Amino acid sequence: MTQATKMDPDILSMVFDTIDKLEREKLPLEKKLEMDRTGEFPFELVRFMLGPDIALHLIFIPSEYGGLGAGATEIALVSERMAKMDLGVATSFLAICLGMDPIRVGGTDAQKEKYITRIAEEGLIVAYGVTEPEAGSNVQALKTKAERVLDDQGRIKGYRINGQKQFITNGGVAQLYTILADTPEGPSFFIVEAGAEGLTPGKHEDKHGIRASDTCPLTFEDLFVPGENLIGGVEGRGLKEANKVFGYTRLMVATFGLGGGMASLERAARYSKERVQFGTTLASKQGYTHKLLVPHAVQLEAARAYIEEVARRLDRGEQDLQVEGSIAKYFATEAGDAMANDAIQAFGGYGYMREYEVEKIKRDVKILPIYEGTSEIQQNIISMFRLRSTVRSKGNFYRDMAGRLAELPEATGGPVLARAVHAMNKVILASRREKLTKSQHVMFLLADMMTWAEVGKALCHKAAVYQGGQSRTPSFIKAAARIFARETAEKVYINGLRVTRGCQLVVDGMAEVLDGIRLGEAMEGNLEDMDAVGAELVA
Repeated sequence: MTQATKMDPDILSMVFDTIDKLEREKLPLEKKLEMDRTGEFPFELVRFMLGPDIALHLIFIPSEYGGLGAGATEIALVSERMAKMDLGVATSFLAICLGMDPIRVGGTDAQKEKYITRIAEEGLIVAYGVTEPEAGSNVQALKTKAERVLDDQGRIKGYRINGQKQFITNGGVAQLYTILADTPEGPSFFIVEAGAEGLTPGKHEDKHGIRASDTCPLTFEDLFVPGENLIGGVEGRGLKEANKVFGYTRLMVATFGLGGGMASLERAARYSKERVQFGTTLASKQGYTHKLLVPHAVQLEAARAYIEEVARRLDRGEQDLQVEGSIAKYFATEAGDAMANDAIQAFGGYGYMREYEVEKIKRDVKILPIYEGTSEIQQNIISMFRLRSTVRSKGNFYRDMAGRLAELPEATGGPVLARAVHAMNKVILASRREKLTKSQHVMFLLADMMTWAEVGKALCHKAAVYQGGQSRTPSFIKAAARIFARETAEKVYINGLRVTRGCQLVVDGMAEVLDGIRLGEAMEGNLEDMDAVGAELVA
């Protein structure tokens, strides 16, 4: 990331060195393929990673409870690196962080001191129990119940939980659970320790990908939980706590999309320099680089820029970034999935074989647009809340964004994107005025425009200030920003037509608004920029 971090840079460097060494010594390709083939949770490996010699989980834990005190910026970097190593193992670690987060964001001081300290010192495996057979991303459809248990004086001494959870990561191996259940005052989180009577983990799921992670259902039959294990000590705060967790953890899942996508891109780029067809390497053929590498590299850099931006805002203490978390997750996981898919194509027939890791990565990455809120749920969130912001601000939300982009140098793509954002703003307001936003199809079209516009804004602003320090050169970032700005302009133009003319609506002046994007002019120099990005990818 590009900002000063909360951790000592030397400690962060040691964390990366530790992960590099772990992958070399404990997770060579043969071991990854074996774990994928058997589908068994690598318990000894995970215990080693949580043990005192490595203690990688400390990166996720606040310093006051024995952790390393990392901010969102460092956690995003480490999460990306772990996803590049193995997404199944990374998912198990994310679940530990996710399972701890209800305690971190909503627990009493005593609960935080007791349980977060134990997670740090003992390396506990934690599971987050929210998803149910009939309540996936819609946590309001919760059916697991927590009934009050009263003492002789009528005071609450505990709760009796009954219900089921589905697709719980670490569910069969966890030592500690945070469980969302419906109380008389509304959904609430509870802390449950493994082995409690009435808690029964089910059969390990035989999954398409991330097969090294443990996934299973949980059943609760008259599970008694002491009153002091109600997180926060007050009923009915569960949805608020879940939303706080989602805003943060969805950013982490976005880094998994970035990591999985980069793992695929790097392998495909390396293969292109080795594979010779018709007398030259694949790296020398535009039909290969400009179709299978360059578009994905641009989108992944855009995802990185947006993740960096949101992480910086979290580290500054900003609250209520749930929409930004949704944008990050939606864009980065779809970008990673698309790159992983084309990596198989890039390897040709070899990519379809299990011995080549790109086949495994593709199966692993496919879960990312599904778990922690499907892409469709993210589109719902993005369109609903950004429509609200646009209407309440009378268009100033995106108008101000366009104004800031217009002030950037042409070399950053900012002015091109500014015209697209200005037109998009008009489309959003017209859609609201004409009641087109009652259509979910229209809302999804708006969500895509909004997502690309906000992600593009982050990349253009990064291009304006970036001077190196990461794996890409400043010229690469500027070229990528210009390409992405053009792609966003095209998306706004096409989606704008789909929203208006596709709904048989003729809005006075809308044709002029979309023509104001000046799409033909925007496309000038695109091939030259693609050549520059491609050349650096296969250098």
